[in-house]
Amino acid sequence: MKKLSTLALTLALLAAGSVNAAEVLEETKDQTTGKSIGGMNGMMIGAIGGPIGMLVGAGIGALFGGEAQEASGLSDRAYKVRTADGKEKVVRSAEKFAVGDKVETRGNRAFSDVAMADDRLYDSALSYRE
Repeated sequence: MKKLSTLALTLALLAAGSVNAAEVLEETKDQTTGKSIGGMNGMMIGAIGGPIGMLVGAGIGALFGGEAQEASGLSDRAYKVRTADGKEKVVRSAEKFAVGDKVETRGNRAFSDVAMADDRLYDSALSYRE
C-alpha cells in the first residue's frame, strides 16, 4: 500500500508541471480581477447581515465586479486555445498572440516558448543559491 501511494504522488507531481503545446483559437476577455475585488467588497458589506449575508454579498459582489470591469473597458486578455489532445481551455497571458499562433501552456498561462515560460514562472522563486 505504501508503494502505491508513493507511485500515485510521483505521477501526480510529474503531471502537474507538464508543458503542453496549444494553438490559439480566439482572444477573449478575462474579468477575474473585477470578480475577486467585487466579491471581497460584497462580502465585507454583507457581513452586517451575518454569515448568510456574507455569502450573499460575496456572490452579488462577484457578479457586479466582473460586469463593472467589463463596462469600464479594463478587461484583461485571455485566449481560448486547443491543446494537443484536442481539449479547449481558456488561458491568460501578458503577451499578445494572434489566432493560429502556436503557444506553450503551463497551468493557466500561455507563453510563446518553453524557455520563456520557465524564466517567467521561476524568476520570483527563491533559490537555494541566493
